Parts: sequence; structure tokens; C-alpha cells
Amino acid sequence: MHAKIAAKEFNTESQITDYFKNTGDLYQSESAVIESIYQELLSVKTKVRSRDVILNLIDKLESENDVLQADIYRKALELVVSQGQ
Repeated sequence: MHAKIAAKEFNTESQITDYFKNTGDLYQSESAVIESIYQELLSVKTKVRSRDVILNLIDKLESENDVLQADIYRKALELVVSQGQ
């Protein structure tokens, strides 16, 4: 069964991570990836937007050789993109 996620605009990455923290175990791996990317970006930027996360996920997806990890990145990317629509 697929969970329906309400589409909404996120202006800050913290809004994205807060949203995924509230999804429980459903997107645990994706949530961890998004949080990690947020922390990584925050260490070099003062403001992190969803497009920054999207670009980072695309970079990770393109360079990932592990099929399972690539699937997690892909699903995380789908979730972040769907939140911006």
C-alpha cells in the first residue's frame, strides 16, 4: 500500500526534514539520506533549499554503483520533487 503524501511547497530544507520525520518508519532510509544531505549542505551554505537537495540527490544517484542505495536515492528524490509540486 502506498502512502499518499500531500504536495506542498517547502522553502527551507528543515521543512522537508520535519515533514519526513513525521512519516514514521515508512520512509526511514530516505529520511536519513535527506537529513544527511541537509547537514552536508548546511555545512557549506547558510540557506538550503529543496532544489539544493534535489541536485545533490541527482549527483549521488548518478555516481552510485550499489543498486539498493541507488534505489533509496531515487525514492528520496521522488519524494522531495513531489513536495515541490
